Amino acid sequence: MNYLLPLEWTQTFVPLQDKCPVSTYEAIEAMFIADTGQPISSHFDDFDQEPIGAASLAQVHLATMKDTGLRVAVKVQHPALQEWVPLDLTLTRFTFAMLKYFFPAYNLEWLSNEMEQSLPQELNFALEGSNARLTKRHFSVIRDCPLVIPDVIWGRKRILVMEYIAGHRIDDLTYLDANRIDRDEVSAALARIFNEMIFGDNCSLHCDPHGGNIALRYNGLRRRHNFDIILYDHGLYREIPLQLKRDYAKLWLAVIDADENSMRKYAHRVAGILDQQFPLFASAITGRDYRAVSRSVVSARSKEEKEVISGAMGEGMLQQLVQLLGQVPRIILLILKTNDLRAWTRASRLELDPFGTS
Repeated sequence: MNYLLPLEWTQTFVPLQDKCPVSTYEAIEAMFIADTGQPISSHFDDFDQEPIGAASLAQVHLATMKDTGLRVAVKVQHPALQEWVPLDLTLTRFTFAMLKYFFPAYNLEWLSNEMEQSLPQELNFALEGSNARLTKRHFSVIRDCPLVIPDVIWGRKRILVMEYIAGHRIDDLTYLDANRIDRDEVSAALARIFNEMIFGDNCSLHCDPHGGNIALRYNGLRRRHNFDIILYDHGLYREIPLQLKRDYAKLWLAVIDADENSMRKYAHRVAGILDQQFPLFASAITGRDYRAVSRSVVSARSKEEKEVISGAMGEGMLQQLVQLLGQVPRIILLILKTNDLRAWTRASRLELDPFGTS
């Protein structure tokens, strides 16, 4: 939903993706002993004490496996989380309850409820390893799909060891251009990957797609593409019910056809959207002004439309958006998070839409 929220909000949270404070090596060593019964040196020939990235829940170190010599990425949970997460959740619940009490129009209790459900899953790295294996297996049989998921070596609840595969951010346009990687092809490949997760059979949705969790690397050996898309952080997945997949697909087909009556029908089916809420919901799922959606969503965004979207927050739409997000089913919110990829790639001049129609 980054394309609808104020820039000051979304930019403030960007460092939480991969530039958070780090836990000390001594704390990580103590956690290894507590969780595996052995020190770090028993598992690895070498272990880089400085992490290559640190997010809000974990940090990643490079290491070399004993015996095999395989270079791996070791994802370790911040040890202090075990103590502080219950308190953080309690404080979050209290804060949003107070916000609702004093400002009833800004009810964010749904967010604390979602955190209480999602956070335990994200903190279980053994579950993350299982999700990664299942997703890798699913996409391995899809022809010409450039998705790469690192192999899982082993995992515990707070430690995950995976094959080390490095890449560049997909908004690194200098890297794309230097390697003659076509931006439209990257856009279409991203659309294909996440469409499969949303609409495919026996596939679950990766619910945390952001710039810190997706990378790209040149690969001249592929037949159709000359790049790989690397997907990290498989802690939060959700299964989408079959009927919802069908209704959501019909909603997007109606959007592409500019069939407003069908759009309204399926918006109500997938999210309980009422007629008076539909213009805002249409903008939320497409990142476009409602009037453009009702004409043709595949048309280019005009300067006037961009100004309308940017200025709408100052005219009361933010309050309406908060109320809308509190009403729709949680699974819809997680699906809508994939729309951030479209706004992100558009900002990088990589036009992306959910059906690859750009």
